[in-house]
Parts: sequence; C-alpha cells; structure tokens
Amino acid sequence: MRPVALGRKNWLHIGSPEAGPKVAAIASIVETCRRLDVNLRTYLMDVLPRLGDWPTTRVAELTPAAWKAAHPKIS
Repeated sequence: MRPVALGRKNWLHIGSPEAGPKVAAIASIVETCRRLDVNLRTYLMDVLPRLGDWPTTRVAELTPAAWKAAHPKIS
C-alpha cells in the first residue's frame, strides 16, 4: 500500500469532494487484484466493457475475488 501512502498528500487537492470516494474505489480494486494475484490489466479489460449492460443486481459477480473464481486459468 506504499503508493497509497505516497499519494495521500497529493489527493488532498483532488478536485472535488465527490472525487475522493471514486479514487478510494479505484485504489481498492487495484489493491484487491494485487492481493489476490489477479492481473489488473486482464481483469479491467474483461470487466470494464461489460459494465454498461451489466445488471446492478449482479454487480457482485464482477468483484476481483468473484472474477478470479470464475476465471481460474486467466488470473
């Protein structure tokens, strides 16, 4: 999590109060992929194109842990 610690000072001036939770969500996905040994690029290239049409009731299937379980050979 060192990159997060280094960025804290810079993130104080992120632009708007609404940006903070968005940055936190992105950092959470990045760190979760790292912790689970999931290739971040492969994960994002698979998940991001599907987000527009994906039902909100099934969003839990797109988390890094669920994605890794569904794609054991890819991660």
